[in-house]
Amino acid sequence: MFGLLGRNGAGKSTLIKAMTTLIQPTSGTLRVLGHDPRHEGRRIRERIGVVQQGESFEFTTVEGNLDLYGYLWKVPKPERTERREALIERFGLAEFRHRRSFDISGGQKRRVQVAREFMHDMEILFLDEPTIGLDVVMRRVLLDSIRTEARRGLTVVFTTHNLEEADYLCDRVAVIDEGRILALDTVANLKRLYGGRKTIDLTVGPQDGARFFPALAGRLGPSATVTARGPSAVVLVEEPKTALAAIVELAQQLGVQLEWLTVRQNTLEDVFLQSIGSGGEGAGRP
Repeated sequence: MFGLLGRNGAGKSTLIKAMTTLIQPTSGTLRVLGHDPRHEGRRIRERIGVVQQGESFEFTTVEGNLDLYGYLWKVPKPERTERREALIERFGLAEFRHRRSFDISGGQKRRVQVAREFMHDMEILFLDEPTIGLDVVMRRVLLDSIRTEARRGLTVVFTTHNLEEADYLCDRVAVIDEGRILALDTVANLKRLYGGRKTIDLTVGPQDGARFFPALAGRLGPSATVTARGPSAVVLVEEPKTALAAIVELAQQLGVQLEWLTVRQNTLEDVFLQSIGSGGEGAGRP
């Protein structure tokens, strides 16, 4: 399970499209299953599955979409029927299996799109934001289904903005920004890189963030990282006790109300913010 993490416009979907032969790379070297997408696209497409962000359905029912997809992949009819029924059960599609795909909700469409790929055998499954529009329960069902297939030998490459998903699902992740890989390792190792630091979650008054967080970054110095979003910030520090005292002292000096202040263990989100910086107010880069 390999996750591509990055902000909007970082290059995640572009990279997926290049790997799946939907666009041609403009430079560099790319190999998928040992093949060059520029010249061996068909050999790659025969061995992969792809779920893009946009919708793509045939003008038939949910059940018909699954069946047609298996037919296009030349899955024999008995096996096709067996797979279709198993996927309808696994992805919770039974209640709307006879409805046209264009007449169901966005979250239901997403489930059909992902389920449909499992109608055929593949070696790599590429998923671009696979859980968009799903509720909490169905998101977990989908992630568990994908993880089950990975344990059976399927390689999965997916993009997400949900760092909890990446933490739950991925063996390895890459953090990318403006087309560059900023961090690449196992989830455990990336967290370990910041093991000597602690995370402080901080919220001030609605109008105080713009003046407080830049001042705080200056007060804490280059060894700390202050990543701000409006009135809230994530602060990574080596000595949380010293940082807490500095935060309280600065708030008193500037007359800033502290709404929330807590220390916690680092998460994958902290690694992400450390890698790319906040792109917002009062941010300090590592």
